[in-house]
Amino acid sequence: MKIKGINKAGKIAIVAAFLILSAVLTVNWYVKYTAKPYIVDSEKLPPADAILVLGAYVFPDGTMSPMLADRIDVGYELYQMGKAPKILVSGDHGRQDYDEVNTMKAYLKNQGIPSQNIFMDHAGFSTYESIYRARDIFKVKKVIIVTQRYHLLRAVFIARELGIEAYGVSSDLHNYGSVMFNYEIREILARNKDFCLSKFLKSEPTFLGDPIPVFGDGRVTDDI
Repeated sequence: MKIKGINKAGKIAIVAAFLILSAVLTVNWYVKYTAKPYIVDSEKLPPADAILVLGAYVFPDGTMSPMLADRIDVGYELYQMGKAPKILVSGDHGRQDYDEVNTMKAYLKNQGIPSQNIFMDHAGFSTYESIYRARDIFKVKKVIIVTQRYHLLRAVFIARELGIEAYGVSSDLHNYGSVMFNYEIREILARNKDFCLSKFLKSEPTFLGDPIPVFGDGRVTDDI
């Protein structure tokens, strides 16, 4: 059926939009397909250097958001199971009045994990930066990544593209409600962005610095 009123430029724009959408959806599928085999049940995990718990929102009163609380609970369970000797909590601590990583570490310490076994990455401002810094600052070669599944696929993909032997464990312990629809849509674009970053650009994170090997004492990352 011929659509009236569309000139040549309009037709080109429609074709271009279709091609762009197809490319975006193809990359989204590729990231998910590539990472899926490495997302496993906790019982099937091979030994790792560290459990990497990715940050999420902390409320102004210091309470962890439901997603972050579930991530840290799963990270704690994996540590108790002996899946790795260290936990690396990575998140946003870019300003004094907002702190994801000390919140996570305080919770883990209250559960009985020794402070020296908990490392904090204060400059994990994005998923890509958290994983890049896990490799280059904390010298992690084998890692178990903990976050919600929608996010986990991208995180595992990035890690493996950056040369880390990575496995993922989902922390979907609760139903997070209607907000998940927005997260899923945004994640499609995020997968495309990090596909380009990790596969081609290999861009450095906002901050690097001296190595802090995760095989040492986590208290060297304390700031309070």
